[in-house]
Amino acid sequence: MSLNMYQTSIPVFIRMLGNLSSILDKAMAHAEEKKIDPSVFINYRLAPDMYPLSKQVQIATDMVKGCAARLAGIDVPSYEDNETTFADLQARIAKTIAFLQSITQGQINGSEERTITLKIRDNEISFIGQSYLLNFVLPNFYFHITTAYAILRHKGVGIGKMDFLGDIIN
Repeated sequence: MSLNMYQTSIPVFIRMLGNLSSILDKAMAHAEEKKIDPSVFINYRLAPDMYPLSKQVQIATDMVKGCAARLAGIDVPSYEDNETTFADLQARIAKTIAFLQSITQGQINGSEERTITLKIRDNEISFIGQSYLLNFVLPNFYFHITTAYAILRHKGVGIGKMDFLGDIIN
């Protein structure tokens, strides 16, 4: 069986965003249990030149909603990037998952050769669809989810590799 663009994108994005949501639930419970102001987690960054947890979640969701829309040939939904609480971050993840679930296989499959052009800072970068998904979106998506995980782990939240991976038997 060969994989198609839809199978390689939408279900992977939804699954990992669900895992991220579960990790955030554990972080919120940890903050409540230890009586830690949740903003300590939301605003924490691993290094001074890295983004905080809130921005890691924002970028992860932006990456996949943008990818799904571009591969489907539709407008990318715009979010405000104003999340300051765990509830806000959870709502953003839920909104992103709902958008991803609205994309059909027919919209994504066949996009392997579609030209995708991104404006990054003052530069335009063009990809073909498959390279965009495999070499740009997936590595960036996993980077930001991993960094969010690492921030929470570093702050003492009791999460492990299986929380990151989620239910691996499907």
